[in-house]
Formats: sequence, structure tokens, C-alpha cells
Amino acid sequence: MRVAVVRRAPGASFSMDVYANGLVAGLRQARPAWEIVEITPAFKEFQGSALGGLLKYVRRYGLLPRQVARQQGIDLFHVVDHSDGHLCYALGRTPHPVVVTCHDLINYIQPENISVQAKLPWLSTGLWRYAVRGIAQADHIVTVSDHTAKDVMATFGVEPARVTTAHNGVDPAFRPLSTEQAAAARSRYGLGRDRFCLLNVGSNHPRKNVVAVLQALALLRQQGVPAYLLKAGADLTAAQKNYVQQQNLTDCVTYVGKPDQAELVALYNAADVLVAPSLYEGFGITPLEAMACGTPVVVANATALPEVVGDAGLRVPPQDIGAIAAALHQLYEQPEAYARLVKAGCERARLFTWTAHGDRVAAIYETLLNRG
Repeated sequence: MRVAVVRRAPGASFSMDVYANGLVAGLRQARPAWEIVEITPAFKEFQGSALGGLLKYVRRYGLLPRQVARQQGIDLFHVVDHSDGHLCYALGRTPHPVVVTCHDLINYIQPENISVQAKLPWLSTGLWRYAVRGIAQADHIVTVSDHTAKDVMATFGVEPARVTTAHNGVDPAFRPLSTEQAAAARSRYGLGRDRFCLLNVGSNHPRKNVVAVLQALALLRQQGVPAYLLKAGADLTAAQKNYVQQQNLTDCVTYVGKPDQAELVALYNAADVLVAPSLYEGFGITPLEAMACGTPVVVANATALPEVVGDAGLRVPPQDIGAIAAALHQLYEQPEAYARLVKAGCERARLFTWTAHGDRVAAIYETLLNRG
């Protein structure tokens, strides 16, 4: 078996790099006799002028399909991101089965999310929607959660037999550190023993609901909790920074940049709790990573997050600031509840492995090839 895994362009998406690496590792562990060929676009995606954006579109939508379709000696193609779903149009004309992974459909369901971020919103939105519609042309669609599977079937009318959920895995590097290592990490970020450290990791897209984290932090401070927030990934927006100043939170909010994996593990271990009140998640990798590190999580009881966290975290209505603050206050005041979630989170995280993901996906490949 010779499988081609079609990756995103270099630098295009950190999360898709994580997924592609996990998928390839899982396939190689689950089917060591197979040859996994990784196809990476021969160009870099970059942000810059409108002209640079146009060149990116020409490469991605014009050159990339040709580069992928002319690969020789491939038994099956797997496109790792629904944003490259347009490749399914070209690969559908080959005699080989095509599989694509869909991570979420938030930008398809709410296209205004693309237009807010794009330099050429009308072009970006049109091409992106054209690309994502292409996943319906694949022989099979892998989704990373049952919630996303339902979105795919409802949005594109894909029959259930062509959709399979295979949950993401978590890298073994995400684990509890020793007491000394965790203390050293807290010291690097200026976190004394008396501080109750909240952590939020990821983009600052509106669906991430970071403003709710800030509002809950302000409420906790009013209640006398020595809460402190570390923000990793994207920085706060100008409006959020203004809110921080207005609420006198400047001394208890720190942006720590975009950490590499080793530093991210240290951050999870340094924090007391991860807060992820997202309005929409196709999966929810940061709560899974936090649980694997022994850090309790407070997440929204919405979309795919309950599917990932189960009963191993506290789930709250994402727009109920009082409920978010109450869940955090509970973990601050009740060490027994805190310890229970540490244990439950570690046990829950062990259920999500890339080997299991690879084995489930490999079974899809075998079914498609055996079908002829």
C-alpha cells in the first residue's frame, strides 16, 4: 500500500501541521508495512500585499491540484484539511480513492469570519467556499468529532456511510512534569504560590470567546480570588486590551507569545486551570493537551467540547460569565474537586492517541481499496 498524505503549504497552519504529523505517525504505527508519502506544496503561503495574496491563490488553486494529481504510483490520496477540498475535484478524475479530513465548518456556516481576516474578502470567501464544497466529491470524509460529522452531513447532504469520526490524538510530549519542573515554569512567568493562574491558548478569533475569559477574570478579582491570566497564541485585540485597562487588570494579564511544544507543555503545567469557553470548536485540542498535562479544564458546553472533555472537566454555558467564574472559583476553593479533575483529565486524555486515529483511518483506506 502506498498512501499519499497531502499536507498544507509550509507555514500555512500550525494546527494542520500538528494534525498531519499525528496522522502520519499514527498510520506508520498502525500499518508499518505501508509506505506513507507526504506531499507538501512546493511553495510557501505568506501574508503581505494584495499582489502576494493573488499569487497565493494562483499557486494554491491553480498549480497545487496539478502537482498533486500527477503523482505516480499512489494507491490512495488523503487530503489533511478541508480548506484544500478543491483538490478533490482534480483527484476525483484519477482512478485512486480520495479521503479528506474535515476539522470544522465554522467558516462555511459563518462566512463573515473569513471576510474579517482577509485582505481580499470577496475573493477569499468565494474561493474558500468553493474549496470546502469539494470535500463532498471525496470517496470518504474523516471528521475529528461527531459534531463535525453532523455538520458535514447537514451542510453538504453527504450520506452517513461516507463519513467516519476519528478523534484527534494527543502527543505523548504533553504530560505532567515533576513538581520541581512545574515550579520552575511558574517562576519563569512570575507566578507565586498564592496566584491562581488561568491559561487560554489559541487564536483570538471571535468564536474563541476570549472576552468571556477576561470578564470572568474581572469577576474573580472582585470576589477576592488572586486570579491571573496567561494568554498564549494570538495576542489580545485592541478592544480587549482596553477592557483590561478599564477593569484594572493590567497587572494580572500577561501575553506569552506563541510557544513551541516544549514551552507549551511547561505552560500547561504552570497553570492552575485552562479556560476555553469557545462558542464553536470542531474538536478542542487545547483542553485535551491540558488534561494530558494534569491541568483541569473549564470549557463551554457547546459543539464538540463536551465530546472531548466528557466528565473530566467542568462544562459551562459559554456566554454565562457568572457560571464560568463560579466553575473557576470552585476549583480555587475545593482542593478535593481540583484533585479529582486532575486524575480524571489524565485518564480521559489517554483515550486519545494518534495510533488509534491512524488505525481507524487505515481501516477506511482498506475498505475503499477492497471495494475496488
